[in-house]
Amino acid sequence: MSSNVKSFLVGFNPINESNTFTSGDMITGQTTLELSQECKIDSLCIKLKGKAEVQWTESYGKTVVTYHKKEKYFSVKHFIIQEGQGNNTIGQGFHVYPFSFQIPTQELPSSFHGKFGKILYTLEANLSRSMRIDSKAKAEFTLIHKGNPDPMLMISQQGNTDKKMKLFNSGTVGMDVNIERMGFHQGEGIKVVASIQNRSSREIRPKYCLYRKYSYFAKGKRKVDTKDILKEQGEAIPPSAGLTVTKIITVPPTTPASILNCSIIKVDVSPACVCVCMSILPDCRIPPPSAGGIQNQCTYSLPCAILSDFSISSAIFIKCNSLSINIIIV
Repeated sequence: MSSNVKSFLVGFNPINESNTFTSGDMITGQTTLELSQECKIDSLCIKLKGKAEVQWTESYGKTVVTYHKKEKYFSVKHFIIQEGQGNNTIGQGFHVYPFSFQIPTQELPSSFHGKFGKILYTLEANLSRSMRIDSKAKAEFTLIHKGNPDPMLMISQQGNTDKKMKLFNSGTVGMDVNIERMGFHQGEGIKVVASIQNRSSREIRPKYCLYRKYSYFAKGKRKVDTKDILKEQGEAIPPSAGLTVTKIITVPPTTPASILNCSIIKVDVSPACVCVCMSILPDCRIPPPSAGGIQNQCTYSLPCAILSDFSISSAIFIKCNSLSINIIIV
């Protein structure tokens, strides 16, 4: 902190218990300035800003390429003390300057922090004095995307797949998977009904996985970061047998909110159902839909995205081929 300025801070006032905001909300706060002695201020301003940014590097032989892109949503400036207007000499001591902004009423993605990108909403204060380096303060606040509920959320979904077994196994394994609707609340169970036909020569066991996927986009390239949220397994199905199994996959309360309305960052969550040949693969990790599958497994995957609807819910949009599901998170 420059001389004479002992402290310079900016903060905001919560409007709800979750301390979150959404498009169109009013955000109020205060800038606090503590001076060790009287000094002249050129200007004091507050900015309300929203932006997204991604960055990562990739190596091509000896060449390292940096992929970087920004997306600006808004920048609103408010002057508390403006240069050239009145006597801007501030006395020694502690000073508090209140302010208020309305968050722009527009389509805004939810706040996000990831390994290769972020979506930030901030309040930034700037104190300018002649012949001095500007003093700056920043406070980040959480914004949740607010959307309208979609009647399509109540439509059931169905999909199927068939896999020829290899590697010391013969025959095929087929799955016909149904999900009762597209909309679910956070903490609620996704009821997955799978009709499995084990026409192979070995016992198989269905396994289930829920994983989140972050996708970052820049310069025509995509960077993907995935992580398992939960794993479960079902009962074994003997060879040359068919069985209809029902599995409830509960969406954890900590499931990240989906982001589908940002051009450089996408966040979604995918449940996957995998039939594993127990004799060959006693335990195997479920690959994401874009990864190459293990030969002796039949995979039915539902990549999805979580949409945030703060007024009533947040939603997860899941789709596998033509299949789509939305998980609504309250």
